[in-house]
Order: sequence, then structure tokens, then C-alpha cells
Amino acid sequence: MKMTIEELLENFTLFEDWEDRYRYLIELGNTLPPLPEKYKTDTHKVEGCTSQVWMVFTPTKDGKFDFLADSDAHIVRGLIAILRILYAGKTAEEIKKYDIEEIFTTLGLQQHLSVNRRNGFYAMVGRLQQAFSAHQTT
Repeated sequence: MKMTIEELLENFTLFEDWEDRYRYLIELGNTLPPLPEKYKTDTHKVEGCTSQVWMVFTPTKDGKFDFLADSDAHIVRGLIAILRILYAGKTAEEIKKYDIEEIFTTLGLQQHLSVNRRNGFYAMVGRLQQAFSAHQTT
């Protein structure tokens, strides 16, 4: 699924009720590319998430950043899909343009997700930023 952050923000505004937004978030999660079972290990597990979340980073030779991830929770899979829209297949310059906290708030996720889900989201962001920084120094 190729979508821009602008399209994502616009799509979220189409839904007036949060139940519909949650359903949309779950639909986004269903578009994730599969994460092979061999990566669902403690090595790839994201700490700080209540749900099980695994991430595998796949930097490319053309200076872009990519990752695969999965979760055992539908809402979290939707959050991963949002992170893929922001980060996957992007260059350092493209990634630096995004203020993830502003986007999270604009989507309404700050007010509508539990504290545990928010903490898990930012744990995933932290893991992505660490991987991206490591990729930049190689």
C-alpha cells in the first residue's frame, strides 16, 4: 500500500466517529506485508509495548530506510502501518521532515488511545529512530 502522510491525514478526517477511525486503523494494519515467523523472536521484539511487537530493519543501498513489523494486536498493526507510511522507503531527508508527535496528535491518536498503546507507539518510534541512526552511520 503506497499512501502519503497527507492522504492518511485526509482519510482520518473522513470519519466523524472514533469507532470508524479504529476500524480504519485496523484495515490499515491488514495491509502490512507479512513478517516471516523466523523474525518473531526476542531479538526483534520491541520493549515497552504491552502487545507483542517485532521489527526487522532492512536498509537499502540507495540511502532509503525500510522495515517490516508485526504485532499480535489489530490496533497496534494499524499503528505499525502508520509508521510504514512515514518511514518505509524514505530517505533521511524525507524522514526528518516529519514531526511524529504532531502527526500523532493531528490523527487524534493522542486523545483516543490508551496510555499503554501510546507508550507502545513511541517505543516503536524509538526503535525505528535507533535503527535509522545506525543505518546513517554505516
